[in-house]
Amino acid sequence: MRQPRFMIAAPASGSGKTMVTCGILQALTDRGLKLSSFKCGPDYIDPMFHSKVIGARSRNLDCFFTGDETLRYLFCRSAEGTDISVVEGVMGFYDGRRSSDSDGSSCDVSLRTGTPVILLVNCRGSALSSAAVVKGFKEFRENNIRGVILNNMSFYVYEDVKPVIEKETGLKVVGYVPKMTDINLESRHLGLVMPDEIQDLRDALHTLAGRLEETLDIDAILEIARAAPEIEGKAPEHGVVPGTTRIAFADDDAFCFTYEDNLALLRECGAELVPFSPIRDKALPEGVGGLILSGGYPELHGAALESNRSMLADIRAKAEGGMPILAECGGFMYLHKRMEDADGVMREMAGVIDGEVTKKGKLTRFGYVTLSSDNPDSVIAGGARGHEFHYWDSSNCGDSWKAVKSSGKTYGAGHDNGIIAAGFPHLYYYSNPDIAYRFVSKCSAYLAKH
Repeated sequence: MRQPRFMIAAPASGSGKTMVTCGILQALTDRGLKLSSFKCGPDYIDPMFHSKVIGARSRNLDCFFTGDETLRYLFCRSAEGTDISVVEGVMGFYDGRRSSDSDGSSCDVSLRTGTPVILLVNCRGSALSSAAVVKGFKEFRENNIRGVILNNMSFYVYEDVKPVIEKETGLKVVGYVPKMTDINLESRHLGLVMPDEIQDLRDALHTLAGRLEETLDIDAILEIARAAPEIEGKAPEHGVVPGTTRIAFADDDAFCFTYEDNLALLRECGAELVPFSPIRDKALPEGVGGLILSGGYPELHGAALESNRSMLADIRAKAEGGMPILAECGGFMYLHKRMEDADGVMREMAGVIDGEVTKKGKLTRFGYVTLSSDNPDSVIAGGARGHEFHYWDSSNCGDSWKAVKSSGKTYGAGHDNGIIAAGFPHLYYYSNPDIAYRFVSKCSAYLAKH
């Protein structure tokens, strides 16, 4: 397909990628363009923010999770029917899964998808030195850098520095972003956007977009995007369960961290996902054959989750009765006997996992993991890839899965008896599409017996 696209990447985290990307997305929306957006890497918060506040169709692009063919397929599927795709990079442009190489980096994603890159350089405290930064990044290794934006720079310095950068690098400088103390999307935890905050955020983004229309050459950015080569990808093969299998899917303020591509794959495998709220609903939806508990913020809603006794009892009874359950991170925490909430209060939870979850005050495990299981009935039989990021830890993390970090470190993770699969890792189903098919099959078999 011919799809205009570009990536906003930066030399380092904290350079303003999220703010500038959101501002450009809003500016393009204000121009009447239909957008699709992507986030490099495993982060589910920025795509959620793009979808909820800006209204862009948003997904992840991660070349650790999938091979090149699937990566390009997922891009094409999400971009279909839109005018332009905007990709937000992750960390520093060349920073990958390991400190010593760029595998899995924003640069890697841009090369594998043929996406032109606009390098966003934080120029706070520098002028001509920013030219050296741009030149170094352009010449360091093979890349798709096609343009430059200078962040935190005054108009007068910009006028002097722009021609130097263009002469030294051959890249087009497509504008600058002045220091803006009244708009800051970097300082908030974007996943904590509540419904009553959305309009205020939309107003701020419209203001930001208006300013970027004045300081960026949006037409030049569109020209870079339109120069992207054609992109095609083949869908991976997977099984399909006959009929429609209803599966309860937790979706509320406590459970909101979900890879949308996971949900799409479940539906392709024959699932009908039935949303419900563990906070507000009194029991699981009628006629479901399984339960999915995604990650989120159960620790921020400990009192509400604990007080919904009927829901806790229903989930515990369904688990004891053999209903398949797939739970990760926050959902895994919710299945424990007890969980410490954000205020330090120990709350009674579902009691499916014999253990308690406590706050550690620091990341206990972080980063990509490759998972495997010796149990042929495991939902991840054949392997899986995922990501861990949590400040709470369990007294009973489980050892059903072997987890291998990029560093080579190994440890046990997860509870998986062939019916219930639960652990801290966020699984990416397209790393092995059989994950979704096996789970839907288990849920279908449960329904056939009940």
